[in-house]
Amino acid sequence: MTHLTRCPLNPARARSLTGSPQRLHAAVAAAFPPPPGGQTTRHRVLWRLEEKEHQPTLLILSPTPPDLTHLVEQAGWPRLATPDAPGWDTRPYTPLLERLHSGMRLHFRLTANPTRAVHRPGQRGVRTALTTPADQIQWLLDRAAPAGFTIPVDERIPSGAPRVTVSATRALRFPRTTDSGARRDVHLRTATYDGLLDVVDPDALRRTLTDGIGRGKAYGCGLLTVARDTA
Repeated sequence: MTHLTRCPLNPARARSLTGSPQRLHAAVAAAFPPPPGGQTTRHRVLWRLEEKEHQPTLLILSPTPPDLTHLVEQAGWPRLATPDAPGWDTRPYTPLLERLHSGMRLHFRLTANPTRAVHRPGQRGVRTALTTPADQIQWLLDRAAPAGFTIPVDERIPSGAPRVTVSATRALRFPRTTDSGARRDVHLRTATYDGLLDVVDPDALRRTLTDGIGRGKAYGCGLLTVARDTA
């Protein structure tokens, strides 16, 4: 079973979290118990921070429902929480995954970390962020087929441009403490995509929706969400 959770955050209390993907990653990880039986790895948990009209909302995709009590107490509206409305909403995502079929058209949103490897003579490839909308969109188009979908073109215009836009970008810099205790800065550039996709390989798309796309998943990248196209 897969679950999708939405947790609205109090913008006045959540600034220390929304400004640091590292802190938000830790808050998401704390919403799940340690793996059972001495296992050292957790199931994949994807998350994304959305901000609309200065209202941040945290989305979490996970195999088990999270307990976000600590997050509501720290960055939500704890006095308004009740047993029936604890401050977040978790719903099954598996029914949507099971309804996917070839030829289906869906709206999608994705925040990703589009990069490419720049090779120099005698050196290993260095990951470099893609900064222009054209390069960022091409990065997604290159990954669409293995991910189980295509992005249709807009037949209403002569150029036939793909029906996807980069609706937001962010350049983030935040500190991270390594396992050895060393402190280093992380530089992360993200792009948020909004558009339409056509399902080509339902099984591949199911894997993409649960495993994510690209790098930076620990920092809120890679979660692809879809909804029915009602047009």
